[in-house]
Amino acid sequence: MSQGELVGSYIVPVHPHTVLAPEQNEGWQRLRDAFDEAAKRIKEAEADLLIIYSTTWPSIIGHQIQADPNPEWVMVDHDFHALGSIPYSFNIDAEFAHAWDQANAKRGLKSRTVNYTGFPIDVGSVVALKLLNPDNSIPAVIVSSNVYANRSETTVLAKSCLDVIKATGRKAVAVTAMSLSNRMFTTPIEPKDDKIHSLKDDEWNRKILEFLGEGRLEDVGQLSRTIHKQIRVQKVVAFKPMWWLSGMNGNRNNLTGEVLAYEAIHGAGGAVVHLDPTPSGAGDKEYDEDDVEFFSGERNVLDAEGDAPLPEPLPDQSSPSSGPALWEPTTGESSVNSEAAPKPVGMYPHARRVGDLLYLSGVGPRQPGTNAIPGGPISDDQGAPLDYDIKAQTRAVVENITRILEEAGGSIDDVLDVTSFLVDMDRDFSGYNEVWAETLGKVGPTRTTLAIRALPTPIAVEMKVIAKAPQEN
Repeated sequence: MSQGELVGSYIVPVHPHTVLAPEQNEGWQRLRDAFDEAAKRIKEAEADLLIIYSTTWPSIIGHQIQADPNPEWVMVDHDFHALGSIPYSFNIDAEFAHAWDQANAKRGLKSRTVNYTGFPIDVGSVVALKLLNPDNSIPAVIVSSNVYANRSETTVLAKSCLDVIKATGRKAVAVTAMSLSNRMFTTPIEPKDDKIHSLKDDEWNRKILEFLGEGRLEDVGQLSRTIHKQIRVQKVVAFKPMWWLSGMNGNRNNLTGEVLAYEAIHGAGGAVVHLDPTPSGAGDKEYDEDDVEFFSGERNVLDAEGDAPLPEPLPDQSSPSSGPALWEPTTGESSVNSEAAPKPVGMYPHARRVGDLLYLSGVGPRQPGTNAIPGGPISDDQGAPLDYDIKAQTRAVVENITRILEEAGGSIDDVLDVTSFLVDMDRDFSGYNEVWAETLGKVGPTRTTLAIRALPTPIAVEMKVIAKAPQEN
């Protein structure tokens, strides 16, 4: 028997829209087309096993592995039942499932196989197998995502799977069924109105996909801790498949990656990504962690340094070129603060709710975390003038306003009144006004634009906003 190998890896979305209603939205259709392309590539690779790691099959005590040779049922998604039902009859490699369970035990993991009639297959696995293996010709195995598993445990789960692949001589394809961002619309929407719900989520989705397109899978796995802290809906399970997929690929950063599609599905981020094992020629990992062979029981799921929480400076007295010291936003019963917005330069909140209104503190273009200024600062550390892009700064201001309003449960459409401050009216009004027309101008708030001498940081524009406050339940 020839030695087994992983011949490909894929990341695919979990929602049933791509199976049941791709024609209703151009983005859903692009995802469906990408699924079809992935299925074609899997056939061409002559794969004889599909391994599905699904975030929509959570487990608590260890990992569970589907071992029913032929699970048959009708899947109706509990959120999107109006789209219809998906009958399924899958070809499961029960022998591989039992061998994986045994290999887990040898590496210190707790797992169990599941084999009884009527056990429902989760939506992510149903979508993946229906579209990647439409004629059911390739046997599959499905594993759950353990809610409490940390990175070490998830990596060892992958190594156990590789043990069985090699021992059985299989040509396997690893598939993670997952969303990128997870914030969905909470009310029905028209298909034509679908979009990524949160601007911050879209930014992180694109950063992840940029890395994956470069084959930097291990970097994505390690950056998941940072992503978890900044993305709009914190959902640890969303990043476990990256840990598992990186482990399946030997924690490599030089894969050949290709993003086949990225679109919104009811507000969440869905992508079809192909990661080929062929080395891309990229360099070593940017990040490094211990290469775990056996799981010993520790579970610090997100913290790299153990159970101790990371300290938060208050205030941060570093003084970067982008201005004075940064402060933690003040808190109170009516305060609204967002980790996705830049920290204040003084003791005040990002916003306050008063009755039916939200009053935002002055919002500039600085970026959360880095304090960078899109379009560049207007001056250097010594105060010497620099060239800058007022359009980029204005867009960044609108994006920061959007993040704060989304934190309050609203949106940019809630803005009622804006006071804008420009440090160089003659130079910048035209560019600022152009971006306004593309963004806030479409919302229709009242506006006042003032020329001022300077702002506390080397920025060219700041906005003071009053918006409608979302109704509290």
